[in-house]
Amino acid sequence: MSTPETAVHDSRPRSRPHPQARAIRLGPRSVAALALVSATGIAGFAWPLFAGPGSQVSAHAQDAPWLFAGLLVLLIAVVAATISESGLGPKAVAMLGVLAATGAALRPIGAGTAGIEPMFFLMVLSGRVLGPGFGFVLGSVTMFASALLTGGVGPWMPFQMLAMGWFTMGAGLLPGADRLRGRGELLMLAGYGFLAAFAYGTVMNLAGWPFMDALASNVAFDPHSAVPANLARFLAYCLATSLGWDLGRAVVTVVLTLTVGGTLLKALRRATRRAAFESPVTFDPR
Repeated sequence: MSTPETAVHDSRPRSRPHPQARAIRLGPRSVAALALVSATGIAGFAWPLFAGPGSQVSAHAQDAPWLFAGLLVLLIAVVAATISESGLGPKAVAMLGVLAATGAALRPIGAGTAGIEPMFFLMVLSGRVLGPGFGFVLGSVTMFASALLTGGVGPWMPFQMLAMGWFTMGAGLLPGADRLRGRGELLMLAGYGFLAAFAYGTVMNLAGWPFMDALASNVAFDPHSAVPANLARFLAYCLATSLGWDLGRAVVTVVLTLTVGGTLLKALRRATRRAAFESPVTFDPR
């Protein structure tokens, strides 16, 4: 039989998670711009697998990555401008600067060491808390800043910016943003980080693969071969060159998410609540 004290205790309403604030609310124009740059990026990444031996694109295998890289720079700039017009206020800009600087500083920690890249863990959690629009901009800006910091500027940089934008945006699209908390959320984010780490490595292999000389290796892109043969070459290239690195990146992302992810999620959510992104900035006339 329950006592009055326990009855009162049991009748207390349980606290529910606060609705998650979004630093950027994507409008129709922003979604259209993201769809455009994503479609162009997919073409830029995957053209070697779809271009036949007699196509003009295959005939310019060494030039195509440069052309796509230049186009992606312009399109990413258009997307950033469009999203900014949709509501990237001063509070979101400040948060963007802090997280991008932190991510850029984390990336060189594992430079030269297989897969030790803690930046990916930060991108997953930031995208989860701040939403897909903010996540895309954050991923692109962070990769751009880290490339400048490490001297990694080249035709691969726009592809890295787009791939990291997708990576971070995907975390913001995961379900249960307003309800799922605790261990279940961490397990979901760890699983996403594990799979996305491999996906990032695979698409980045596509960006650099056509630069290889077909005469130098039997896993290089051959513009004179059919699609199935090039696909087999690409899979062999991934297994031979990046599997260990991608596995290290995935494991590091999972370990950091499960160990310190809960603390960082709480800190990010507390910061977004205090920033009140969805409240307009007002000035005292006095």
